[in-house]
Amino acid sequence: MAKELPTETIELIAQRFRAMGEPMRLRILMALRAGELSVTELVEQQETSQANISKHLQVLTACGLLTRRKQGLNVLYAIADPGIFSMCDTVCGSIKKHLDAQAKALG
Repeated sequence: MAKELPTETIELIAQRFRAMGEPMRLRILMALRAGELSVTELVEQQETSQANISKHLQVLTACGLLTRRKQGLNVLYAIADPGIFSMCDTVCGSIKKHLDAQAKALG
């Protein structure tokens, strides 16, 4: 990343981090990792209300992490930027190392 980024770019980056900072949104992103899903499928998988899923999908779509398309009466969502998963994998790997070190220190 460049040393100095334009303010607008920094705001967009912060918006994505804020969007990903909510557990339900992370669960939605992980569910979509395998491929596109309808709102109904996401509601069933996440065991929450349609209104709750729709609210989170709107945030994730607005910041460019998801795409949506209509197919008949359904709206299907998919990952717009698969690069988010390399970041997630990095964070998950870092957390696992931290937890392993804690477990070793306590054991």
